[in-house]
Amino acid sequence: MSPQLIRTQIAGALFVHGVGHTLGFWMPARSWVLGRFLGEPTLRVVSSVFWVVSAISFGAACLAFLGILIPYECWRSLALVTAVISLVGFILFIGNGPAFNTVGAVGMTVAVLVALSWAKWPPESLIGR
Repeated sequence: MSPQLIRTQIAGALFVHGVGHTLGFWMPARSWVLGRFLGEPTLRVVSSVFWVVSAISFGAACLAFLGILIPYECWRSLALVTAVISLVGFILFIGNGPAFNTVGAVGMTVAVLVALSWAKWPPESLIGR
């Protein structure tokens, strides 16, 4: 597989995952942890912050990966921090969306965490940098 194709796939995955987080913005805001302490309007705000920040930040990680507007060197840090924020949001607001979407999104988020932090993937040589 060519480095250009791999770059395109990684950028596409980051972008699509970010766009997918916007779906959480439209879901009901129920939290198994925070629901005991916060009312629905406050839960809606907290939930929205998680999903909007995740969507924008995964988009920013995609732009950084492509070297557009944000330095390339920032993409790994942006993607890692965003994946942690996203995972915390999924844990706090589990069950708000369709199970299939949630499983796929959590799977992608965990894949980002594992690939970047544990496997140190992708190596610069693989993506032609």
